[in-house]
Amino acid sequence: MSLRLYDTATREVRPFEPLEPGRVGIYICGLTTQGLPHIGHVRFAVSFDVLRRWLVRGHGYEVTLVRNVTDIDDKILRKSAEHDVPWWAWSYEHERATDDALGTLGVLPATYEPRATGHITEMVEIIDLLVERGHAYAAEDATGDVYFDVRSWPAYGELTRQRLEDMEPAADADPRGKRDPRDFALWKGHKQDEPHTASWPTTYGRGRPGWHLECSAMARKYLGDTFDIHGGGVDLRFPHHENEQAQSRAAGLGFARYWLHNAWVTVSGAKMGKSLGNALAVAELTRTVRPLVLRYYLTAAHYRSTVEFGDDSLAEAEAAVERIESFLTRALEVCGAPAEEVRAAAASVDLPEAFAAALDDDVNVPEALAVVFGAVREGNRALDAVTGPDAPGLRRTLEQVLGMTDVLGVDPLDPRWDGGGTEGRLHDVLDRLVTERLEARAAARAARDFATADAIRDRLTELGIVIEDTPTGARWALAR
Repeated sequence: MSLRLYDTATREVRPFEPLEPGRVGIYICGLTTQGLPHIGHVRFAVSFDVLRRWLVRGHGYEVTLVRNVTDIDDKILRKSAEHDVPWWAWSYEHERATDDALGTLGVLPATYEPRATGHITEMVEIIDLLVERGHAYAAEDATGDVYFDVRSWPAYGELTRQRLEDMEPAADADPRGKRDPRDFALWKGHKQDEPHTASWPTTYGRGRPGWHLECSAMARKYLGDTFDIHGGGVDLRFPHHENEQAQSRAAGLGFARYWLHNAWVTVSGAKMGKSLGNALAVAELTRTVRPLVLRYYLTAAHYRSTVEFGDDSLAEAEAAVERIESFLTRALEVCGAPAEEVRAAAASVDLPEAFAAALDDDVNVPEALAVVFGAVREGNRALDAVTGPDAPGLRRTLEQVLGMTDVLGVDPLDPRWDGGGTEGRLHDVLDRLVTERLEARAAARAARDFATADAIRDRLTELGIVIEDTPTGARWALAR
């Protein structure tokens, strides 16, 4: 069965055919580094991690996955100013936090993870093309802004199937310099109240890029004028992805051939976000929830289905993970083989046809997990019936369960998880102990009891713990 994906642009599940045989290029919009990542932010990375793993394991594709970092925009400048921190320091701090969060959840590193600020030249090249083709213009109000002329591109709105007349004005700049209020900014002229370092000299004047332009430029550089898949959260469909497609195609680029979007993580039916006060940072949540369980929780639903966050759903994820772990523990003991050996064999074992069919059907993870648990039940029956290494088919079932869970990124024997040995558990215990001391130190400082605060820090230093005070709180690491 060939892979079929739901293309947001056509609103249908259609066969996936890569532009180049044997190779797949994927661009997904990464996070804007304005704050700490919560689980609503990172669901996109988990969803596309599963797709990427299946493209490689299930179809043998060589995958180039680009996940950008938006390290300059209005929100970053505003929040860094509020905290009296240089914008680039604020951005880098949260870029590191995002990398940590994705690593904690077992997301494979991107092939390339470019920062927007490193691609100004490529952005200006696209602006030049749009101006030459009559699709962009410099504002006449001396702001230094450059806008995309939406009325010059008849296909504008086709990705989200909207009429121009029904769209809200683009709220990215003062509309007085625009020919149409829905024209969006390609380039933003430098403002006196913004840091000089947050601007670059160009033929259009000193300034910085518009959000949408950043992704078009980086996708083009690393994947070419036309590439296979563009993805991200469903909330990016408009205006971000609509504007990306319009400016890229108006510049003569083929751009994305398939559009994929994952749904939200919600709390009480509302989209998770800082503005709702219900954001749950990954670093905070994994103090009480095992990273493997959180990864399973974010993976288990179909990527186009909304995930409702709650203690009950986390408990269900924990129970599911424990069922898999229990079988693996018993099976490894009976088979008498080292976990490393079995995992190595699982990397090439033939996976069940029903599992492959489920993932080929628009990455239907719930159906794929049904196959996983069917195999677990079969393996448990074999364990109950026979003891010893001659249990019929047990070793093969064991390898298949490991192979399937590896594709989904939830293999309990992967060394990154607690189940891979004691190191993960020890680090978790150490993190909780150190965090408690850091919280006591913070309370002492708040009470101006600096002697106690210094004593706590000194004791941690003696134990080989390095403390780093950051705008978002204290961090710790083992001394090297």
